[in-house]
Amino acid sequence: MRTRYSAVSIMFHWTIAVLILANLLLGWRMGYLTGMEQFGMVQLHKSIGITVLVLSLGRIAWRLLNPPPPSTALEKPWEHRAAHITHWFFYVMMIGMPLTGWAMVSVSAFNIPTLLWKTIPWPHIGFLNALDPMGRARVEAANGSVHLYLALGGGALIALHVAAALKHQFIVRDGVLGRMVPGLRCTPDR
Repeated sequence: MRTRYSAVSIMFHWTIAVLILANLLLGWRMGYLTGMEQFGMVQLHKSIGITVLVLSLGRIAWRLLNPPPPSTALEKPWEHRAAHITHWFFYVMMIGMPLTGWAMVSVSAFNIPTLLWKTIPWPHIGFLNALDPMGRARVEAANGSVHLYLALGGGALIALHVAAALKHQFIVRDGVLGRMVPGLRCTPDR
């Protein structure tokens, strides 16, 4: 029986995790910048966000075609449910944050084009970009709020996820962390 996630699943997990953490930090940092320094940071933030969106869609497709290994027998039922719910919220964050960011860019009064990684032109969402100024302002405000709440909730969720992984590794010692970290044991240490 397979106990570890596939190499592709592990690659998706850690690449997306690093990009999300970087983007949360960039999102916080760019609020303190002005001028071209802020412009460059916003462009990088958009590049990372769209990359997370594309990788997340790939991750979902991979997961549908390659189910994860079964959960460990040592997990309590409530832990299994909590992990399942947490993973769904992560998918909401991984898809929702880039989409709300893209929507905000699409309706921004500045109408600045997005150039991913200083190379790839990324379009605005056409039907949003075509709205009248009042409609654009409403969409921008709504998506800005959702984007912020997803960022704050996502940060809390990441902290919870890391705490649970460390609990399993160092207190319960059941090998759960080893299922996603190459080189760690993925069987109980008993």
